[in-house]
Amino acid sequence: MSFSNYLELKLLDHVFGGVTTPYTPPATLYVGLSSTTPAEDGTGITEPSGGGYARVAVTNNATNWPAATVPGTKSNGTVITFAPASATWLAGVNLTRGLVFDAVTGGNLLGEGALALAQPVLSGNQVTFPIGTFVITLD
Repeated sequence: MSFSNYLELKLLDHVFGGVTTPYTPPATLYVGLSSTTPAEDGTGITEPSGGGYARVAVTNNATNWPAATVPGTKSNGTVITFAPASATWLAGVNLTRGLVFDAVTGGNLLGEGALALAQPVLSGNQVTFPIGTFVITLD
């Protein structure tokens, strides 16, 4: 997963004192899916709509996101599970990207990355990220 321009700027300003008020991380992060690779400015996202799709709310704490490990990697400490699809999401299209936002709809894209397995989500299917499989890396 790579960070968006939005988050890169917030982190740089916080670490290097470019702003008087540090960036406050959101209390909840929202995991989403896309069939397209977003640009670093957060454009170019193709999220499913309908069929029971909704971003998954994950409380932003050390249980859900345990301490980072070398070489700058962080992953989910609890299972992330989307609701079962009540209809096919983006019919005929593979979902290829995992996304993290600071809002349940709209909001700022914080980061995105390729899914280990690009696939369609058909009616009745459920997308799940087992513990340690939604990986965020700084390199």
